[in-house]
Amino acid sequence: MELLLIVLVMVALVVGAVASTVRIVPQARRYNIERFGRYRITLQPGLNFVIPLVDRVNTKLDVRETVYSSNPRPVITEDNLVVNIDTVLYYQITDPRAAAYEVANYLQAIDQLTVTTLRNLIGSMDLEKTLTSRETINARLREVLDDATGKWGIRVNRVEIKAIDPPASIKEAMEKQMRAERDKRAAILHAEGKRASLILEAEGTRQRSILEAEGNQQARVLEAEGEATALERVFQAVHANDADAKVLAYKYLEMLPSLASHGNSFWVIPGELTEAMRTVTGAFSDNASSMRSAKVSENGDARRTPPVPSPRDAIEQAEHEAAKAVEAAHEEAARADRIIG
Repeated sequence: MELLLIVLVMVALVVGAVASTVRIVPQARRYNIERFGRYRITLQPGLNFVIPLVDRVNTKLDVRETVYSSNPRPVITEDNLVVNIDTVLYYQITDPRAAAYEVANYLQAIDQLTVTTLRNLIGSMDLEKTLTSRETINARLREVLDDATGKWGIRVNRVEIKAIDPPASIKEAMEKQMRAERDKRAAILHAEGKRASLILEAEGTRQRSILEAEGNQQARVLEAEGEATALERVFQAVHANDADAKVLAYKYLEMLPSLASHGNSFWVIPGELTEAMRTVTGAFSDNASSMRSAKVSENGDARRTPPVPSPRDAIEQAEHEAAKAVEAAHEEAARADRIIG
């Protein structure tokens, strides 16, 4: 029984010793091994063997790309304004030995180096330039950090500024400025829209006036052509029937009042008026003479009475003379309008 117990103890010791010689390293991990307190080797992922009680694991490092977000740090700009800046750092361990033995705490070292570099960069910029130069600041930070962390076995892949927080008073002033800019743009757009509306309205009024003037012109031309056609037909009818001068004189006198019936403030009496009056006067005097002759010689020979023209011929002749007088009156009126205009 005692022998069996001793055997079991020996087996347990052997199994423990064998187990302590085996080290299984996960993927994307690196183990730094020390032998008697001195760096010996970095174990790679997979199955590894060490000497028990002689070799020990000093540090276990993750070689994947890691994100580190720093706390807001106050930075003073060139125009003496304090802004709080947050940064995000993307780094990766490329040399586990250097990351473990070249620097005591690489995260703290990177954080302090980031703050120092930011203060140097932002100190040479004013607030407006700081807010609009994120890409420049990021590139400069990455350059400085990558150069400094190279000997620590760390590669800085990317540095981004997460936030830049100016003071509350500056935020309020910036909001007022942005509001004023928006109001200015709105006023400009409104003025441009009103200007375009007025231009379009003026163009429409101009086109309407032009069209109305053209329509009035065409209407007047058509009206004048109609009057000319009517007068031409009257003249043709009068010439064809050879109207009597007395009837034409009478028609001419009838047409004179119509010259003033269209609201004309100025009209000219043509020279033919005296001739027409003379014709009418002669006609009436001839009628009176004929009546007196008829009374004196009412017992005389009827064959000696002068022949009287037919009413139709007299009317046609009168219309002919009236048309000529009307035409002359129109010409005189047009001449007078040109002189007045």
